[in-house]
Amino acid sequence: MATSSEIGLAAAINILTAFAFFVAFAILRIQPLNDRVYFPKWYLKGLRNNPLQSGAFVQKFVNLDFRSYLRFLNWMPAALRMPEPELIDHAGLDSVVYLRIYLTGLKIFVPIACLAFAVMVPVNWTNKTLEQSQLTYSDIDKLSISNIPTGSNRFWTHIIMAYAFTFWTCYILKREYAITASMRLHFIASEQRRPDQFTVLVRNVPPDADETVNELVEHFFLVNHPDNYLSHQVVYNANALSCLVNEKKTKQNWLDYYQLKYSRSDKSKRPSIKTGYLGLYGKRVDAIDFYQSEIEKLSKEIHKEREKITTSSKNVMPAAFVSFKTRWGAAVCAQTEQSRNPTIWLTEWAPEPRDVYWDNLAIPFVSLTIRRLIIAVAFFFLTFFFMIPIAFVQSLANIDGIVKAAPFLQGVMEVKFVKSFIQGVLPGIALKIFLIILPSILMMMSKFEGFTSISALERRSATRYYIFQFINVFLGSIITGTAFQQLNNFIHQSANTIPMTIGSSIPMKATFFITYIMVDGWAGVAGEILRLKPLIFYHLKNFFLVKTEKDREDAMNPGSLCFNTGEPQIQLYFLLGLVYAVVTPILLPFIVIFFGLAYLVYRHQIINVYNQQYESAGAFWPDVHGRIITALIVSQLLLMGLLSTKEAANSTPLLIVLPVLTIWFHRFCKGRFEPAFIRYPLQEAMMKDTLERAREPHLNVKQYLQNAYVHPVFSSEDKWDGSDDGVSDEECPKEPALVPTKRPSRTNTPSQSQRSESKRSLLGVTDERSCP
Repeated sequence: MATSSEIGLAAAINILTAFAFFVAFAILRIQPLNDRVYFPKWYLKGLRNNPLQSGAFVQKFVNLDFRSYLRFLNWMPAALRMPEPELIDHAGLDSVVYLRIYLTGLKIFVPIACLAFAVMVPVNWTNKTLEQSQLTYSDIDKLSISNIPTGSNRFWTHIIMAYAFTFWTCYILKREYAITASMRLHFIASEQRRPDQFTVLVRNVPPDADETVNELVEHFFLVNHPDNYLSHQVVYNANALSCLVNEKKTKQNWLDYYQLKYSRSDKSKRPSIKTGYLGLYGKRVDAIDFYQSEIEKLSKEIHKEREKITTSSKNVMPAAFVSFKTRWGAAVCAQTEQSRNPTIWLTEWAPEPRDVYWDNLAIPFVSLTIRRLIIAVAFFFLTFFFMIPIAFVQSLANIDGIVKAAPFLQGVMEVKFVKSFIQGVLPGIALKIFLIILPSILMMMSKFEGFTSISALERRSATRYYIFQFINVFLGSIITGTAFQQLNNFIHQSANTIPMTIGSSIPMKATFFITYIMVDGWAGVAGEILRLKPLIFYHLKNFFLVKTEKDREDAMNPGSLCFNTGEPQIQLYFLLGLVYAVVTPILLPFIVIFFGLAYLVYRHQIINVYNQQYESAGAFWPDVHGRIITALIVSQLLLMGLLSTKEAANSTPLLIVLPVLTIWFHRFCKGRFEPAFIRYPLQEAMMKDTLERAREPHLNVKQYLQNAYVHPVFSSEDKWDGSDDGVSDEECPKEPALVPTKRPSRTNTPSQSQRSESKRSLLGVTDERSCP
């Protein structure tokens, strides 16, 4: 249990660390040599020139303007200067909505912190319960609910404050939900034309003995969407080909490296390598000749694999990207049931092309349920077995436990600075290290489940990361012990005693969470702006691999907002703030500082650094809202359990109303605002289509969409076999036609489509449309 002096030492260390990071960043960012590392977004937009191309030789690499060093904090007001509409145009709505999570935290916790310090802290501090007890406590505990005697009437203050904090949080959440929904609808209505606005992903196409998947998809949509269906692209199992293409790229990079190395040398000796694993053993050969021969072999294998995919129906998956002439037609298809059998012809909005996770499109739909069951079981065991290192981390904060396990360290532990460092800093650092590898594991799990878009992968991974943090970091840190002991306790306890068990332990762990917030939320956020890893990798690539301006652009690693790790981490702070707002208010200022600092840092990164992989128009906000609601309900239940142990009179009947009201509020927001995030209003689609037809009456939608959803391994080298005839959809007269089918004993189905029987390459749709 850390004392106030130990918390002060930890705060000083983390403040100095954060300040050192800011000073280092301020110096590094103004050096011409690092310009591409700290401003890559402007280079990608073509709005920034390379400072290495002008000035004296020394000035190309080092900034000699000493006045700029005095203005090392001018990036802060610059980060706040760009207005929100301009920021949306610059970085996209996803980035702006992500920043609004931090703003929501500030709007919730700044007033709560002021009210808690004005009311709760005096109520807690003016008691002498801990002084009169024989318990071990710190000065911070005297500011918590632990300092109030059992059965005291002062608990009415905590109950009233719980209501006030709940109502204020719900007010802010409703307001932010409404603002975000309005921003999303406005963004969708005003954004430029995108392929996913016209395209639907169709899965679980039923097998047919008479028609291929290609023919079956065309036939189905010509019959059921005759006025709106335009074209389609079937999905192929190209994972093996993708592996070959990636391997070829890797070997090409090595070839470029050795060719560059040879060109920079005196050319008296060609570079050589060993052919064994990682070049550790085997016959030594000429490196350039070796990689050239390897690339030639891979090119032949890629050609064979591509032919195999394009000639065998076994590689065609029962799924397709189906495009429509209008957004309205796509919205109708994506948001309606296509068959009387709800397990076939499943439709959903197609992800935008850069958001598609192509590897998972080849997974058979029937296996997805089995995959998700396997991952659910695996995640359960991962969550509870991870409590073992968490329990070890908690033991680091216990000096007596360390001395008992290692008596020879007793002399060292008696040193005041060492003791303060171990209890105030080390637990937070150790927990942060343990959590570094977790996001990669959770992302692999999400990929195994079969989600077809990067955004869906990140949202599912974020959900699991939040559950993991809640169980291990929050509950696991409160209730210390081994994984099996905790699991056994939870299994054998009745449901109504679990809040009491956890609630009674909450005040004792406030100091640990304070140190964790300072390590992760202060120093960690400040370290984000320094970008030490991208800086090192950029200069290594720039020194060894870069030979052209294009290579230098490729060496830049702008990165992006990692929703799967960043958002759950933010939610942990919401959880801690809401839980400890009534119990130990002293934790609230640390959380407020985190939200303010993180908002400033990430706003700067979004403006100057990050380049988002996709744009979902803030589709993740319902998850954010739901998790804050979950944190609010958890805080209410744990407060009920804590007050039950304190024998607070009539606390349970009064507090039980709060979760009920909070759940009702969540259902209200879900019904009122969530449809804007999962469906596209037909009215909006029709308005956008009408405006587009008025502005571009001769727009050829088919030509615009024909290459949008071709697998990257095909689009990079292969071209479509067919070509668009340049005739717009409006120029062909609509006459009754027949939909061709190969099914025996059936007549062709009449349709209002003007399409003739089409020729298709197996790489995509290449309809040869002509006017009759």
